[in-house]
Amino acid sequence: MAKRAASQRRKPVEDVGGTGRPADLGVLQALVTETLLALGETPGRNGLLKTPERVAKALAFMTQGYQRDIDHLLNGALFPIEYDEMVIVKDIDFFSMCEHHLLPFYGKVHVGYLPNKKVVGLSKIPRIVDTFARRLQVQERLTVQIAETLKSKLNAHGVGVVVEARHLCMMMRGVEKQNTVAVSSSMLGAFRTQQQTRLEFLKLIRRGGVGASD
Repeated sequence: MAKRAASQRRKPVEDVGGTGRPADLGVLQALVTETLLALGETPGRNGLLKTPERVAKALAFMTQGYQRDIDHLLNGALFPIEYDEMVIVKDIDFFSMCEHHLLPFYGKVHVGYLPNKKVVGLSKIPRIVDTFARRLQVQERLTVQIAETLKSKLNAHGVGVVVEARHLCMMMRGVEKQNTVAVSSSMLGAFRTQQQTRLEFLKLIRRGGVGASD
């Protein structure tokens, strides 16, 4: 029994934190130029003259999460309060980059937690989502990182995170399925152990979704 319990123990999520250094735009520009040449293009033609610079800046923006610090982000935003009902922030738009093909995936994140004598400023939850989304990612790891960070920083009784996303690596290439939505979830604490809590969370976020029409 003990052996079985040990095998089911959750493993820590892979650490994909960066060095904190800003992206090297000069190196990125040079690499984009080389990529254009390798594709058979002419980087010196009129339409591509500024492309290496633009792509370098875009990549730096889309991966700025490597330079963000969660503790600094949350500084002063944790408030003591006697409130023990579920807090939910749903339909948080996000954009990320698939680390396998360097193509975007995007969608919505739904977050819920059960406070333990303190709550976090509501605007901080989307900022936490963006911090992890603005890195090279896979959807499953992104989901777990958001949940584990909130559970740890808030010492919450429970955290639930559901991510719905469309992946351009599936839409533009490969199976080329344009209407497929990938759904991942991470349930910690009471959201994992108490079915009623988990079902309440899922019921409250069920309305709407990626691409849903009202």
